[in-house]
Amino acid sequence: MLFGLLAVVAMNSCVSVAAYQKAYLNDTEMALQAKKLEVYETNFQAYREGAAGANGGKSGGGCGCN
Repeated sequence: MLFGLLAVVAMNSCVSVAAYQKAYLNDTEMALQAKKLEVYETNFQAYREGAAGANGGKSGGGCGCN
Protein backbone atom coordinates (compact mmCIF):
# COMPACT_ATOMS: atom_id res chain seq x y z
CA MET A 1 0.00 0.00 0.00
CA LEU A 2 2.84 2.37 0.82
CA PHE A 3 4.48 1.57 -2.51
CA GLY A 4 1.23 2.39 -4.32
CA LEU A 5 0.97 5.74 -2.53
CA LEU A 6 4.56 6.60 -3.42
CA ALA A 7 3.93 5.64 -7.05
CA VAL A 8 0.87 7.92 -7.21
CA VAL A 9 2.84 10.82 -5.75
CA ALA A 10 5.73 10.23 -8.16
CA MET A 11 3.45 10.04 -11.20
CA ASN A 12 1.61 13.19 -10.14
CA SER A 13 4.83 15.18 -10.39
CA CYS A 14 5.15 14.33 -14.11
CA VAL A 15 2.73 16.85 -15.57
CA SER A 16 3.10 19.01 -18.64
CA VAL A 17 3.15 22.78 -18.26
CA ALA A 18 0.48 24.80 -20.03
CA ALA A 19 1.53 27.56 -22.41
CA TYR A 20 0.24 30.35 -20.17
CA GLN A 21 2.16 28.91 -17.19
CA LYS A 22 5.48 28.91 -19.03
CA ALA A 23 5.75 32.68 -18.60
CA TYR A 24 6.35 32.13 -14.88
CA LEU A 25 9.29 29.84 -15.66
CA ASN A 26 11.04 32.71 -17.44
CA ASP A 27 11.11 35.02 -14.42
CA THR A 28 14.38 36.76 -13.57
CA GLU A 29 14.45 34.90 -10.27
CA MET A 30 14.75 31.65 -12.20
CA ALA A 31 17.90 32.73 -14.05
CA LEU A 32 21.06 30.72 -13.40
CA GLN A 33 23.33 33.67 -12.73
CA ALA A 34 24.44 35.65 -9.74
CA LYS A 35 21.92 38.19 -8.54
CA LYS A 36 22.95 41.82 -7.98
CA LEU A 37 22.95 41.39 -4.21
CA GLU A 38 25.09 38.25 -4.40
CA VAL A 39 27.66 40.03 -6.56
CA TYR A 40 27.82 42.87 -4.02
CA GLU A 41 28.18 40.45 -1.10
CA THR A 42 30.95 38.53 -2.88
CA ASN A 43 32.82 41.75 -3.58
CA PHE A 44 32.42 42.86 0.04
CA GLN A 45 33.59 39.49 1.37
CA ALA A 46 36.65 39.49 -0.89
CA TYR A 47 37.52 42.98 0.36
CA ARG A 48 37.09 42.01 4.01
CA GLU A 49 38.98 38.73 3.74
CA GLY A 50 41.95 40.31 1.97
CA ALA A 51 41.92 37.81 -0.86
CA ALA A 52 39.65 36.71 -3.65
CA GLY A 53 39.09 33.36 -5.19
CA ALA A 54 36.65 30.56 -5.95
CA ASN A 55 34.17 33.01 -7.41
CA GLY A 56 35.50 33.21 -10.95
CA GLY A 57 37.25 36.54 -10.44
CA LYS A 58 40.82 37.60 -9.96
CA SER A 59 42.73 36.08 -7.10
CA GLY A 60 45.62 37.35 -5.09
CA GLY A 61 46.59 39.23 -1.97
CA GLY A 62 44.46 42.05 -0.68
CA CYS A 63 47.12 44.33 0.79
CA GLY A 64 48.65 45.43 -2.54
CA CYS A 65 52.25 45.01 -1.37
CA ASN A 66 53.27 42.29 -3.84
